[in-house]
Amino acid sequence: MRPDEFLRAVTQLPPPLHDRVLILRPYTRATGCDDCQSIGDAVHLALTAAHYDELTSAGELLDTAERLAAEHAEHALQRPDQQRGRGRVLRWAQASGPLVAATDASWKGRAGGIGYVVSDGHYGLLGRGTGRLDPTGRSRVLVDELRAVDYLLAGYDAVPAGLTVLLDSLTAVRYLHRWQVGEADAMPAGYSLRQRRWSDKPTLVRLAEQVAHRPDLTFAHVKGHSGHALNEAADGLSHMARRRREESFDLRPRAHALVDAFLRDWHTNVTL
Repeated sequence: MRPDEFLRAVTQLPPPLHDRVLILRPYTRATGCDDCQSIGDAVHLALTAAHYDELTSAGELLDTAERLAAEHAEHALQRPDQQRGRGRVLRWAQASGPLVAATDASWKGRAGGIGYVVSDGHYGLLGRGTGRLDPTGRSRVLVDELRAVDYLLAGYDAVPAGLTVLLDSLTAVRYLHRWQVGEADAMPAGYSLRQRRWSDKPTLVRLAEQVAHRPDLTFAHVKGHSGHALNEAADGLSHMARRRREESFDLRPRAHALVDAFLRDWHTNVTL
């Protein structure tokens, strides 16, 4: 399909489909990547279906294209360490309103998990365990709540100005507020500051230094298990990551579906 044909077809779409197709447009260009080609084929089929007023089929084909794009992003080789465990539900990329994120952590026995979700569709989840050199100390849950915030912020080349981050741990929020006003030496009880083999600085030290220079970021408390869509999504992701360390199941599609469902609820009833 030529560029002019593509644009003409897009202008004939109703707004919801129109916005989704524009986000996926990069995949409709010629490429040597088989995955990108499959995504582009699904978009072209959606345009064809819409042309014949088969809007339900067009929506389903775009669902497929978005799912394939999310899976492709998971396997991208760029920034492998930074992108580990991350994904995006593309349908929410152009959603209006302020950018809001929620983070959470889960721990049971010797397995833990952290997760985050952002109102623009970004999300991430990581499982973790304990070992002989685990630096967490006795404040395990609190430290993981803060690690989840670091995991969120590390997912951006440049953290968006004005981002609001919601946590259901009041203690974690208090630490973030202390770091923002310059108390970067304040650390949870027992957290080890020894040199790390895998990083030049401990995670929480790096996080404290980062938020100290970002007064534009807002860290706020939200009551856990109260039905707040973003908090429930982050909670679900952290539990899923923890369980994945002990059970065998296909994590990626479950996480993607969970985030999509809760973001649909969030954008229908936006409230902090």
